[in-house]
Amino acid sequence: MNSLQLISSKKELLSVFIFVTLIFLFNIIHEYFKYKDFTDEEVFSGNFQVVNIYDKNDYYVVKLKNENVAFFTSINKEQSLKKLEYLNIAIITVKVDFISYLKGFYAKSIYYDILPSKNYFKKSLFNKINEQHEEPRLKQLFSALFLAIPISKEYREIYTNFGISHLIAISGFHLGILSALVYWFIYFPYSYVHQRYLPFRNKKFDILVVTLLILLFYVILTDIVPSLLRAFVMFFIGIYFLRSNIKILSFQTLLITLLVIVSLYPKYLFSISLWFSMFGVFYIFLYLQYFKDLPKLFSFFLFNFWIFFVFNPIVHFFFLNTSYEQLISPFITVIFTIFYPLELFLHFIGYESLLDEYLLQFLDYKMSIYDVSTPLYFFILYVLTSLYAIFNKTAFIILNILLVIFNIYLYYGFR
Repeated sequence: MNSLQLISSKKELLSVFIFVTLIFLFNIIHEYFKYKDFTDEEVFSGNFQVVNIYDKNDYYVVKLKNENVAFFTSINKEQSLKKLEYLNIAIITVKVDFISYLKGFYAKSIYYDILPSKNYFKKSLFNKINEQHEEPRLKQLFSALFLAIPISKEYREIYTNFGISHLIAISGFHLGILSALVYWFIYFPYSYVHQRYLPFRNKKFDILVVTLLILLFYVILTDIVPSLLRAFVMFFIGIYFLRSNIKILSFQTLLITLLVIVSLYPKYLFSISLWFSMFGVFYIFLYLQYFKDLPKLFSFFLFNFWIFFVFNPIVHFFFLNTSYEQLISPFITVIFTIFYPLELFLHFIGYESLLDEYLLQFLDYKMSIYDVSTPLYFFILYVLTSLYAIFNKTAFIILNILLVIFNIYLYYGFR
């Protein structure tokens, strides 16, 4: 039976557009009222969680957030700060406009107090990871991989230089691995229960729903990271589409996912991680559209390299770090699909340090770094060509010519 299209007419498209626009307007107005409340006085005082700490010479720059807003501020080094701690802090809000409120901003702090430590589930896991590793780089690595706690700038550069930042920042790639692990963990015990007591139910659908609920808990645990939210929404929509016999792997699904997220969370319009995640899935769908008939083994290797090269013009518009070692990124990505669940298992059974020696050798590797940026005109041309390639094979060929030109420019133009 052929899969249906969710939106099959202009009338349906208009209805969806009006619906998500109304939700977006409601939420953006709600955000504006929160902004007005936040800036009602020149000085705002409240409790905020420490998300990240940037160590400067004689002060800290910290990223703080609560349920409404995230911002950066500078504080002195009189007291030692740790991630996930809570501060009561007063900041000056005079120069904060609405767009800055949504994007995140810098504000001058007047005073702060470190609040008494509270032990909650995420912090307990964070502390457990820190106890399991002595090396700060490994503490931060696994806190990022398992709990989406940001890595400090100095350590983040290591992964950027290798071209594997996408592996460290939790996204759909990680959620895909987790969902597969959860699905098969549930599958065998539930198969027994299903066969014995619930033979009338759809076994696979039941397992998918339970998997979805567990993943929802995980998304909430990580404080709803935009890239992870994108993956979860697509997973949720995918289950619904599967149940309704609607085509899952389509650009429609991706567009609907984006509209749902932005309408519910308008501030995510300014999230680079969300847009990177969307572009990543976009190019995966583009690959499947044009290379789906290739032999599977050849396609497996081509996929990882093509995704790496096609994404480079997007990445280097925002991040300039370039090295020849980035060319092994596709191989590292393949290895990571084994490494990630293996490390989860090792941490669970108490053998978390088994691979630490090899990880430190990898992190200690020194390389030559140079900066290359994607010119604005090329970035615009590249994005427009990518979008047009959905509908036109010639545009897809041009896209591949552009990516070859850019990657030659990237890795050979600056020798």
